[in-house]
Amino acid sequence: MSGLYILIFGFFTALIVVLFSMPSLIKVAKLKNLVDSPLEDRKMHRWSIPTLGGVVIFGAIVFSYSLWFPENYDFIDGMLVNFKFLISSLILLFFVGVKDDIIGTAPVKKLIAHIIVAFILVVMAGLRIESMQGIFGVINPLSLWQSYLLSILAYLVIINSINLIDGLDGLAGLVSLLASVFFGILFYYSGNIPLSLLAFVLSGTMLGFIFFNFYPARVFMGDAGSLAIGSIFCVLSINSINESYLLAPIWIQTLNKAVLAMSILAYPLIDTLRVFTIRILKAKSPFTADKNHIHHNFEKIGFGHAKTSLSIFFYSLTVVLFQLFLQLFLKINNPTLLLFMQVVFSCLTLLIIYLLAKLYIKKN
Repeated sequence: MSGLYILIFGFFTALIVVLFSMPSLIKVAKLKNLVDSPLEDRKMHRWSIPTLGGVVIFGAIVFSYSLWFPENYDFIDGMLVNFKFLISSLILLFFVGVKDDIIGTAPVKKLIAHIIVAFILVVMAGLRIESMQGIFGVINPLSLWQSYLLSILAYLVIINSINLIDGLDGLAGLVSLLASVFFGILFYYSGNIPLSLLAFVLSGTMLGFIFFNFYPARVFMGDAGSLAIGSIFCVLSINSINESYLLAPIWIQTLNKAVLAMSILAYPLIDTLRVFTIRILKAKSPFTADKNHIHHNFEKIGFGHAKTSLSIFFYSLTVVLFQLFLQLFLKINNPTLLLFMQVVFSCLTLLIIYLLAKLYIKKN
């Protein structure tokens, strides 16, 4: 079977699994009172909503990816390693996430789980960032320990970033859908069908999930879902940096993949680094929950769940397109300058969208 057909079947299998399974899960969760009640001030919803959407997300991803996994692509380095250790990591994070969604999990225990998964992916699977791609003038390959430290840091930031943006109806689903499509296209053109399948399975899962999570949400993905999605983005991001693009079109080969990975995940990364910095400056734990996220500020001015989620979705699309514009049309290929321009553009664009939202609310 050709690679394109595998991707199509994987995408629609995941989509169908979610569409047919989620209603039953919602019904069971309500019957068993496995819901999130809006008792805390930081909660953004006004009624009880099931939190176990991650059960279906996990099941759809593992089932669809395993069913259509293209074992005939075993000539790709690390193909089976990625599959084996990723599934192991997803299972561990699934149990941690489900427990947290039902009865709560101590932060220390969640941290231990993250450290174990980081060890599995970075050390055992060898899934580590090997080069800075010229950013800050670092051209030579990283040493083993530099690579380990940077990769573990990237894992912790990425996996928490998806968890932290899961605060508005539809937001995490839309951002994850767009990011997974970008990664899927990138790996498809590089000839890495196994990783492209992983990305498109995730995108199919997210498209199905959005039907139930867009405002007004009928289910939340919970930690079981956000941790699974975050770990997959960690695998996709690091592999996209290390991938050989000899089979890809020239325009893809010219892109700086490290900056591109950050551009694809721009909103989760910016929001996470922003709230972590604010919490640390206030002498609080960076993992303390609050209502200081960017999307919370949109909600505070009355912009609403749906408008905020869609605005951030199109913002995320714009950030990636801006990098393509910089590199393909303006021919800006200095890695450090490119990263700087992307960071400035991303932050300024978010600020402009927020100011326009305030103006819109005042006029209406």
